[in-house]
Amino acid sequence: MLMGMRRALLAILICAACSAPDAGVAPAGEQQPPNFVVILADDLGYADVGFQGLQDFATPNIDRLAARGVRFTNAYVSHPYCSPSRAGLLTGRYQHRFGHVHNPKFRAGEGLPLSETLLPQALAEAGYVSGIVGKWHLGDAPRFHPVERGFDEFFGLLGGGHDYFKSAGADAGEYLIRLEAHGEPVPVEGYLTEQLTEAALDFVRRRAGHPFFLYLSYNAPHGPLQAPPELLDRVNSIGDPRRQTYAAMVTSLDDGVGEVLALLEELGISEGTMVFFLSDNGGPTPANASDNTPLRATKGTVYEGGVRVPFVLAWPGQLPAGRAYDAPVSALDIFPTAVATAGIETPANLDGVNLVPYLLGTESAPPHEQLFWHSDEGEQFATRTAEHKLVRVLDREPELYAIGQDISESSPVSEDGVRIRELSGSMEAWHADHPPPAWPGTRGDRPVHPNTAKGLGADQAELDAWMERRGK
Repeated sequence: MLMGMRRALLAILICAACSAPDAGVAPAGEQQPPNFVVILADDLGYADVGFQGLQDFATPNIDRLAARGVRFTNAYVSHPYCSPSRAGLLTGRYQHRFGHVHNPKFRAGEGLPLSETLLPQALAEAGYVSGIVGKWHLGDAPRFHPVERGFDEFFGLLGGGHDYFKSAGADAGEYLIRLEAHGEPVPVEGYLTEQLTEAALDFVRRRAGHPFFLYLSYNAPHGPLQAPPELLDRVNSIGDPRRQTYAAMVTSLDDGVGEVLALLEELGISEGTMVFFLSDNGGPTPANASDNTPLRATKGTVYEGGVRVPFVLAWPGQLPAGRAYDAPVSALDIFPTAVATAGIETPANLDGVNLVPYLLGTESAPPHEQLFWHSDEGEQFATRTAEHKLVRVLDREPELYAIGQDISESSPVSEDGVRIRELSGSMEAWHADHPPPAWPGTRGDRPVHPNTAKGLGADQAELDAWMERRGK
């Protein structure tokens, strides 16, 4: 299956290498800055990796990454779904600060505002070569294209998802349009997750002698639920067909992680490479059979099941291996961690922090005193400190949880009125100067997606009353 795909990919990438900037080796005796690899899963369930308690299939390679690095037990993304979460990761800033709070519609000219500096643009100051392989979902118009936002190479899909087995012509829909490889359209060949892994491996091989940043943004296990027979056979002990297909998709992603780690070791650059692994949001259980146990709710909500994710950072020989770090951290921290480690001055306007001093113990305070979330899909707000989390959704009374002990958000401590007022005030102050959305949402006449409503536990009568009060 893979031989034809590999031959086609090799021809494209050889051509790209001929025109790419020279990836020279650092002079003898000169220590090269570390490489950065960010591996992002799409819609992965909180409990769907081994180090989080996975039971019905295995993720040995992701688990190996966790064993050789730091596992964050209170890790979050900055938004409960898709594109806004990715915007936060690549800018190191709450995406609310620049209005990127909805998914951009395909072929509508919407995308991550040009006012923002992305991680590859910052790393270019130190001579890094940057490549993205996989899902972009930050605008498909030419001005928003990855190569216009600091990446030197792009192999993948511009939209929010794709069929895993086929593609069509230039006029096809978002999930069937051809992939793009270094400016040229290419078909999906074989199985898409494997095709993206091959492209990532080729990037690393070609760039191994030069500081590089690889953003390996898999679209798995985002729908559609599709997997080839050989992957399904590896998880055939799972009786639920949807869960089995989901497990097969995660298995392919895990294989890819293993191949990337093996290549870094083969090339002798494992200890010179900082590898991040996380998901872009919580699992959308009704849509893809993911498992967020023991968290409440799913993707689309500001409850833990929407924003709390598996998150690992490994840097062999530099950071402690096999350690669990318990203070709250955020995907916003990836940008400042990378630029500081690369020796670049960290921009003053970032919301994330450099995690390395905290992981080495030179900083004893927690990285964040408070984290915030907002989604206007159901007018959801949340904020978290070390011990408490306040949630406000629809027109309900605020819900206060002792999140340090109640990870499942099952027992509100709403009688603590003083703490509720304190956290409500800080949440409102955080939100007060945010601009309006940069473009309208993609939900049309559905201000709250059905799966989000299910995650919030909202019936139609509550949604109708909320929409009526807001004139929606």
